[in-house]
Amino acid sequence: MGITETLGYSILGIAIVFLMLIILMGIIVSMGKMMAKKSAPAAKAEAPAAPAPQAPAAPKEKAPGTAGSIDLHSVEPRTAAMIMAIVADEMGKPLNELRFISIKEI
Repeated sequence: MGITETLGYSILGIAIVFLMLIILMGIIVSMGKMMAKKSAPAAKAEAPAAPAPQAPAAPKEKAPGTAGSIDLHSVEPRTAAMIMAIVADEMGKPLNELRFISIKEI
């Protein structure tokens, strides 16, 4: 088996892999389009013809006060503030309704 034959088999193998990936991509794209067409009429049927106008919601009252002090163990205050803000945002609550006792870097 010479170098030219080995290179030929390598190129043929890579070509087959890429051809199969292109075929698989085509199948996935066509299935996605079919599913989008199938779900589009159902979504249109469920939507109401004219939504009733709603009054604007009253703004939520903020919780008064503070939650006390916090122990920071080898964490900068800026990093601790970011962590507390992220937790409050993920929980959907104002920061002053949450109580953080300590923050420690693991």
